[in-house]
Amino acid sequence: MPFRFGPMELIIVLVVVLIIFGVGRLPEIGGAMGKALKEFRNTQKNQPGSDDNIIDNESKDDAKQA
Repeated sequence: MPFRFGPMELIIVLVVVLIIFGVGRLPEIGGAMGKALKEFRNTQKNQPGSDDNIIDNESKDDAKQA
């Protein structure tokens, strides 16, 4: 069966993280995770074979031809 995370499981995970890292380090950890996610998304968006780049390149080619 696949794992399902309900509200109770999320609360348990947050309490465990709070116990392990403490209140003082939570903003630091959250900021680091946010930066990592942002960098990951930017890297994923700028991949040469991604669909977004293909669409962008096609629209630029169409604009040049017009």
